[in-house]
Amino acid sequence: MARRRAAAAAALAFTLAATLVGLCLAGDPYAYFDWNVAYMKTAPLGVEQQVISINGKFPGPVVNVTTNWNVAVNVLNSLDEPLLITWDGVQHRKNSWQDGVKDQIGSFFYFPSILFQRAAGGYGGFTVNNRPIISVPFDTPDGDISLFVGDWFSKNHKDLRKELDQGKALGIPDGVLINGKGPYRYNKTLVPVGIDYETINVHPGKTYRFRVHNVGIFTCLNFRIQSHNLLLTETEGSYTVQQNYTNLDIFVGQSYSFLITMDQNASTDYYIVASARFVNGSKWDRVIGVGILHYSNSKGKASGPLPDPPNDVFDKTYSMNQARSIRWNVTASGARPNPQGSFRYGSINVTQMYVIKNKSPMLINGTLRATLNGISYLPPETPLRLADQYDKKGIYKLNFPTKALPGPPKIATSVINGTYRGFMEILFQNNESRVQSYHLDGYAFFVVGMDYGEWTENSRGTYNKWDGVARSTIQVYPGAWTAVLVSLDNVGTWNLRSENLDSWYLGQETYIKVVNPESTNKTELPVPDNALYCGVLEDMQKTKAAKKKKAYLRYFEVECL
Repeated sequence: MARRRAAAAAALAFTLAATLVGLCLAGDPYAYFDWNVAYMKTAPLGVEQQVISINGKFPGPVVNVTTNWNVAVNVLNSLDEPLLITWDGVQHRKNSWQDGVKDQIGSFFYFPSILFQRAAGGYGGFTVNNRPIISVPFDTPDGDISLFVGDWFSKNHKDLRKELDQGKALGIPDGVLINGKGPYRYNKTLVPVGIDYETINVHPGKTYRFRVHNVGIFTCLNFRIQSHNLLLTETEGSYTVQQNYTNLDIFVGQSYSFLITMDQNASTDYYIVASARFVNGSKWDRVIGVGILHYSNSKGKASGPLPDPPNDVFDKTYSMNQARSIRWNVTASGARPNPQGSFRYGSINVTQMYVIKNKSPMLINGTLRATLNGISYLPPETPLRLADQYDKKGIYKLNFPTKALPGPPKIATSVINGTYRGFMEILFQNNESRVQSYHLDGYAFFVVGMDYGEWTENSRGTYNKWDGVARSTIQVYPGAWTAVLVSLDNVGTWNLRSENLDSWYLGQETYIKVVNPESTNKTELPVPDNALYCGVLEDMQKTKAAKKKKAYLRYFEVECL
């Protein structure tokens, strides 16, 4: 699979690509960023390894902009393999050709989306602020802090990729990183001497906004800060009903914003903890990230036991009830002055429904693959959207099934046929033994329900039809289902995938194709001048760009890989 993706992306590695531009007015400000993506050596867990840095930093820089800005990111690929960056949760309105954002706010992150590169880093934050004229449902914080938490292997990402290609499971991660750093030495047995750990410096009495992103591979992490409440305010572009948590489960690909007030006596520093959830066995004890919250008047170093994780070994509903409690703030303004709740999703008739069931990885034609509805996605060499644009047939089939196929699983390039301006219900049923999280590009969907067991028609009676939060990534617990609703108002071809990196790599993805049947340029932008052509369209690629050894790259289409 890696060979196919790399071969299909080869044209990208030597192509001059231009900017990431939002759909904005000419008078809106521009923000320009030049990135050099390269390998660097570091030892976050005490073993030197190669990671992916941006401008010499790991993690990469935070892109801090305001809605309606034009954002241009020039990326120089200094790696020894193709590179593709995606901006997780940033909606690309009218524009599946390249990422853009219009009328959107919130906390997001970017990462390299091919060849298992996220396991080596290359990620960073993408913060979109409200315009000054739009009120925010809380007072301006005294600081804004981004935390990137994620499980981590000390192996090279190429070695991890090779293990999957050989049909092997990746096993237990070697640890958890917080902002690219290993754990504070809270335990002399589990944490070796000399590990560099993250320290967040704060002042007593101040309130800070913490934006926490799970950028890991496949492990859900429970996030908590010793002796401090986490006031949840926003997730992936939606303001939430504000409520305090002592801890919160953050699943792979998810982002949350908390307001945290420094209201303790600073007798010592305080632990910041991100620990593995839904795991068993003492070997997982090392899969924990520990940083330090340091008050300016702190009287000593942190010591003693870490704050306890949820004690729910015999209560599988704890985490699910916590997830259900996260609700949309329907009276708050988003990117526009109208309240979030002005879109009454609960009163819209569903026009399409897909029951999407996963299965644990299995051998298909002698290779390890993961499936959705019995299909393991095969990335084509020609981008899906370009294939349509130039009327190239046979690149894919518009036949992704509405429910799991009977019979043996298969490998195919199968796509969902979405109806423009339709209202789709997507039901994720997790038949695996571990938790999964799923993401949809180009949209935010409404999370309306989740429960254990098999979904039935009667399950709709439990749906939240008023203040289910709108987001782009949602968890599905093992042996359980999660239901979302999405308004298909954004023309394009949009990736629907597992955010668990190994499941995604092994084929748990598809695309939703949304076409306006009317011929108009008002619902989709034309093909940009910097479009990257490959597969059956490779002859259209500009010769002068194809000859360059180093290239500026931008997000194009995941399916080009």
